Amino acid sequence: MPKSINRRNLLKQAAASLVAALAASPVVAKDHPAAKDASREWHCYGSDPGASRYSPLKQINRSNVSKLQVAWVHHTGDASQRPATTIECTPIIVDGVIYLSTCQLQVHALDAATGKLLWSFDPTTVRRRRGAAGVNRAVCYWQQGSERRVFMPVKDMMYCLDAATGKLFPGFGAGGVLDLKENFDCDMTGLSFNLTSPPVAYKDMILVGGGGGEGPEPAAPGHIRAFDARTGKRRWIFHTIPQPGEFGGDTWEGDSWKHAGGTNNWAGMSLDAERGWLFASTGSPSFDFYGGNRKGANLFGNSVIALNADTGERLWHFQTVHHDVLDYDLPAQPALVQARHNGQRIDAVAQVTKTGLLFLFDRKTGKPLFPIEERPVPQSDMPGEATSPTQPFPVKPPPFSRHGFTEDEITNVSPEAHAYVKKIFDQSKTGKIYMPPSKEGTFLLPGLLGGAIWGGCSFDPATNYLFVSSNDVPFIITLIDPPPGKSYRYAHKGNIPLNDAEGLPACKPPWSHLTAIDLNKGEFAWRVVLGEHPALKARGISKSGSPHVGGSIATAGGLVFIAATMDEKMRAFDSQTGETLWEHQLEAGGYATPSTYEFNGRQYVVIAAGGGGQPRTKSSDAIVAFALS
Repeated sequence: MPKSINRRNLLKQAAASLVAALAASPVVAKDHPAAKDASREWHCYGSDPGASRYSPLKQINRSNVSKLQVAWVHHTGDASQRPATTIECTPIIVDGVIYLSTCQLQVHALDAATGKLLWSFDPTTVRRRRGAAGVNRAVCYWQQGSERRVFMPVKDMMYCLDAATGKLFPGFGAGGVLDLKENFDCDMTGLSFNLTSPPVAYKDMILVGGGGGEGPEPAAPGHIRAFDARTGKRRWIFHTIPQPGEFGGDTWEGDSWKHAGGTNNWAGMSLDAERGWLFASTGSPSFDFYGGNRKGANLFGNSVIALNADTGERLWHFQTVHHDVLDYDLPAQPALVQARHNGQRIDAVAQVTKTGLLFLFDRKTGKPLFPIEERPVPQSDMPGEATSPTQPFPVKPPPFSRHGFTEDEITNVSPEAHAYVKKIFDQSKTGKIYMPPSKEGTFLLPGLLGGAIWGGCSFDPATNYLFVSSNDVPFIITLIDPPPGKSYRYAHKGNIPLNDAEGLPACKPPWSHLTAIDLNKGEFAWRVVLGEHPALKARGISKSGSPHVGGSIATAGGLVFIAATMDEKMRAFDSQTGETLWEHQLEAGGYATPSTYEFNGRQYVVIAAGGGGQPRTKSSDAIVAFALS
């Protein structure tokens, strides 16, 4: 307890010093005209609170997108090559001001017309850290009346800033900073916590996900909480690992709920603000690759969960993976869409997955809109493990990623690459999806980058198409005995991509797709290879697809925009046909999801081109906005 009190006091002292320092009058953003129509800006991570990633703007459309040019570039000034930084942030735009996080997790506010810096906030002035600070995928904007705040999560802290000036609000938490490891209903001693996706603004609350590590070391659970947006006091908590007497507690054998971690919402949440319903997607329980000490289905791991946003009460849930031992987290926000289905407009929830499956539910009841079957899956032979005999598979739509690694999937880019992978293949465990981890090494396809990843999906209500970008990049997981003195039963060699000797994916290309799914028919409307692998294109091998990190957006102009690929390009596709209508070479990879907005009658599309990250290409610090020439 004394350690916790001292930490709060230090934060208060540091924050007080910062508030005094910031009194030097930064540029104020409040002189921008208020937007009359929020849908013409980009107020949330997923555009709207429901994360449809759709904009009704159509000044930029199929007929003129080829004329798109760079309108302005903002360099954040804090990129690093060693350690390599990245920017996974989707800029949000409110009242003519862009709010975003940078390579080193500063917050910048920019003029939406010019990209000029209005103010900046650096969390290192409050809490010291070394090197690259990780990632943040968006800030959260909250407004009630004349009060306007920006919430920025950085690892285990959340900063509350004045949207007009970038100054901390001293009345929130401890001097404007909330310690997310406190008020957790869990002993967090020695445990880490990380919040990479933005919280959700609702009424006078901020709704927060996040969680701890993935094992095999002890990890924090991923409980979901609501905090008062003005004071930082906790209002409610939902235990993603149920405690005794709570719904789902019987899915954890014995007292495993006490020591299990994970089950965290790391990919962000979505909100039906009209009904007051919060939708969360959760990851796997820890340890990711062995569950002998947490037998059972393990609710609410790998689940879509609907909660009462006012109270945290569970409304319904669906578990997409039972007793996960393959790190098949739900990697993206549930998308709240109004889909045409069986001749009706239905308020739906669309959940894309690492397993390359799309689950579609009635938003009110949780009932699947396409049947879901429990199908037999391979079983583990690891001592003490008890994998689920079946896993859920939607009957429609078909998987948008390959399911399993057989000999026929071994790469064919060259005889040497094929032979290299074949040797590993012959010494490992391979087969259908859900092949459990082993000491021999198990091929995973989809791998740990999906299928879908945190870029999620976008939706066009005019076509009724859901757009999802997906990887076909295998990984190999090998269990090993733990180091001496450790209490857990198994560790692993790491989350290792399965590549050939050149570092190219070990399966046949293409390695990435963009797919349009008709939500009425449950069928692919179109499907195209996404990106090119630079090394192969130089050798004359095209249509390889590029492993990617990031997501797409859709617009009423009949376009789907996406960057994300290792060839460092931004592209626009025809939303009806999948034809590439425009592409632009960025100065670094756009490993983020774009946003679009209108300001003074002009439509812009903006992307963070920070490079680095999991694709391990060069880092940069560019925020690039495009508009018609």
